[in-house]
Amino acid sequence: MDWLMPYLPAFVAAYSIQIVGVMSPGPAVALLLGIGAEQGRPAALTAAFGIAVGAGMLALATAMGLGLLVQQVAWAGTLLRYLGAAYLAWLAWKSCKKALAPPQVRVTGIEQRQPLARLFLIGLGLQLTNLKALVFWMAAVSAGPAQGAPLAVLLVFALGGMLLSLAGHGFYAVILSSRPVRHAYNRARRWIEGALGIFLGAMALRMATEHR
Repeated sequence: MDWLMPYLPAFVAAYSIQIVGVMSPGPAVALLLGIGAEQGRPAALTAAFGIAVGAGMLALATAMGLGLLVQQVAWAGTLLRYLGAAYLAWLAWKSCKKALAPPQVRVTGIEQRQPLARLFLIGLGLQLTNLKALVFWMAAVSAGPAQGAPLAVLLVFALGGMLLSLAGHGFYAVILSSRPVRHAYNRARRWIEGALGIFLGAMALRMATEHR
């Protein structure tokens, strides 16, 4: 482990920035609320795992130069922004459909409606197209071990980022799939899904029209 010790202060600085990002509710928390309240804790935790894997991939990609590419190549950032906006718009459309025809939620017996593999991919896709997450990782990498670090160090850095994301979003998944939250969702599911649709739609519009 001696080869890793010189990079630990940079790890701490980078992970501190990541923790701020995880604690700032955004599209990922909105997604976990909908999945947890409607399909239960295993489904929400699976989506949280997809989000965490996406965080690790973003950590590795930005450390290896994706952040620099997005900053210096205009069309790369634009493409990423439009992909993220399209994905958020799709999630917003699904929430609005549920608001118009709210699903029935059994508080004592949750029915998982989607395969775990699909829930994992939904979480992964959200994170990989989440501009907010990319911006946070670009800031984190600027404080982290990106400059001249060997690949092994970058892999450890990415693994740590994935585990931190899993801890944070896993916590959200557990809380948002709890029985009190499911009771609240069952009573006000039309309004909750409508609010999630509006929130995700506003995020998609902001992402698509934002100029950097």
